[in-house]
Amino acid sequence: MGHAVAEALGDLLKRTLRANLYQALTENIGEGVDEVTYPVLSGLARTGPCSAAELAGEVGLDRSGVSRRASRLEAAGLVRRAPDPDDRRAVLLALTEQGTETVALMRERLAARIEESLRSWPEGEARSFARNLRRFLDEGPFKEV
Repeated sequence: MGHAVAEALGDLLKRTLRANLYQALTENIGEGVDEVTYPVLSGLARTGPCSAAELAGEVGLDRSGVSRRASRLEAAGLVRRAPDPDDRRAVLLALTEQGTETVALMRERLAARIEESLRSWPEGEARSFARNLRRFLDEGPFKEV
């Protein structure tokens, strides 16, 4: 069973699959938002204000990649840079109000895609899948320690 789950997770985590999903979620959403900048927006929504280095670890990019994407998002009015109150030499990235609204729209699109894909499942199976996926993430090999 472990091999079957590992294979399915490998398929789920493929870069091309993620890029296609991000492209669908960001289509016609606005300037600066695309499959390349999606991880930065989504990551900032999860972490709150943080440095490019901190966000890099969260989203699987290097610091310079995060900074380049953040610059595009800043130019589009979705991200702002602010001095770190704990370290005056450091800069924090944060979502603007427009950035927060954009993330909410992308999350609605994602939820709708998931609901549509589960529509043909019996309701009990879909609920069980959601519950067990959460349990797997909370208790399985990906749990945060």
